[in-house]
Amino acid sequence: MFDPFAWIAGWIHETVLIPLLWRFGWMEWEDTSFMWALFAVYGVLQVVINYAICVPMERLRPLVRFPNRDAVGMDVAYTLIARIGVFPLVTFFGFYQLQTMLNGFLTDRGYVPPTLETMFPFLMGLPVVSFFIYAAILDFTDYWRHRFSHMFGWWYGLHAVHHAQRQMTFWSDDRNHLLDDVITYVWFIAVGLLIGVPPMQFPLLVLALRLVESLSHANTRVSYGWLGERLLVSPQFHRTHHGLKAAGLQSCNFGAVFPWWDIMFRTADFRRDVVETGDAGASEALASGSWFAQQRAGLALSWRLANRRRRRRALPAAE
Repeated sequence: MFDPFAWIAGWIHETVLIPLLWRFGWMEWEDTSFMWALFAVYGVLQVVINYAICVPMERLRPLVRFPNRDAVGMDVAYTLIARIGVFPLVTFFGFYQLQTMLNGFLTDRGYVPPTLETMFPFLMGLPVVSFFIYAAILDFTDYWRHRFSHMFGWWYGLHAVHHAQRQMTFWSDDRNHLLDDVITYVWFIAVGLLIGVPPMQFPLLVLALRLVESLSHANTRVSYGWLGERLLVSPQFHRTHHGLKAAGLQSCNFGAVFPWWDIMFRTADFRRDVVETGDAGASEALASGSWFAQQRAGLALSWRLANRRRRRRALPAAE
């Protein structure tokens, strides 16, 4: 069966990567570089699908009309870096290689790492069901990662880069501090390894989950309906999470893909008010600065919030 993505990856591999590897004496990475190219193609596919779905939604039924879209341009840069640069590195070099080494290490010692299919044999031959279960588990753990990022001051200082955007669009999904992204991907990789996600399924899972996340950031009036909004996180549901009055500890609607966890743990708010987005306490550099200015401002805020909490803990002892 013809695989267009593998064909494109093969063309990139032969015409671009192999000549570069040969030039710099890195031919031992020849086989690995094909997989990197394949996952990079998946990253481009993410951007294309997001654009094809979200742009018509935002243009035909916008929720808020911006006087200009200057701040959105930086979010586009974040998206291209994350989806085409970081995504293949994480999904292949981070997950695929780690799982391959870990499975080889354990198998050599007589231990076969479990997967959902081995633990629950009825899932054999039901790849769609197992894919959905893997997605639900990853999203459940990501709910808690996201909630923790609002609970700890130092972490929210980094996460504030994401919340500072006042012109939220589907491009805003990847607007994150570099260290916050590192934490997120380490979290995803650790959970994926723990539950035995097949290595070639991991990038597809990330692709599917991130597609819903991008949709949830869209600046659109398109509604999923009463039932749909309780099955998938909608733009209205997630916009409440980004509201000016919902930054930091006051936030709600932490779910990235499924709102079930917010319903279960009573952090859901299904009100449909049109709210302004952003973080009232964020500096202008954090909201509209360059990439380096936002990264620097996020670090500064993280340091300030961490020290503020330490000082508060020290007060009773000093008294």
